[in-house]
Amino acid sequence: MPAPSNDPKRDLLRHALATLAYRAEKTVRGVPAGFERFEAGDRPRTPAKILAHLGDLLDWALTQAEGRQVWRDSSPLPWSEEMHRFFEALKVLDEYLASDAPLATTPEKLLQGPIADALTHVGQLAMLRRMAGAPILGENYFKADIEPGRVGPEQPPPKAPFR
Repeated sequence: MPAPSNDPKRDLLRHALATLAYRAEKTVRGVPAGFERFEAGDRPRTPAKILAHLGDLLDWALTQAEGRQVWRDSSPLPWSEEMHRFFEALKVLDEYLASDAPLATTPEKLLQGPIADALTHVGQLAMLRRMAGAPILGENYFKADIEPGRVGPEQPPPKAPFR
């Protein structure tokens, strides 16, 4: 796990990424068969498309941090591969933020753009799980064991789940 930087704003972004990883992991693990194709309403994004979009957002955030501004609109991979891609993109972005490499944009712009958008889409996936009959267990996220640098699929269990 990379050590904290000397920049409190970068450290806060890393905490936001760890929060994203924690919430996403509980939302994407253990989905029912066929969930990736679940549709709610008229022409919505399927969970598979949302998860692919999450990977695209994190890739885009890295290019913004590096000063390249590259966007791609990926076609979804199989669910397990898309999950791997998402967590790998989180790891790469977190490592960049933990490094002494310069940021080509402000931490505020990264938070208000791709990171906040990613959190929104994790919420969409959670809502779709509930609609598909496979809700996730709620919890008091304030008490969650979230640490900057812990951005992989190996997340700790909830400390204060709602029952």
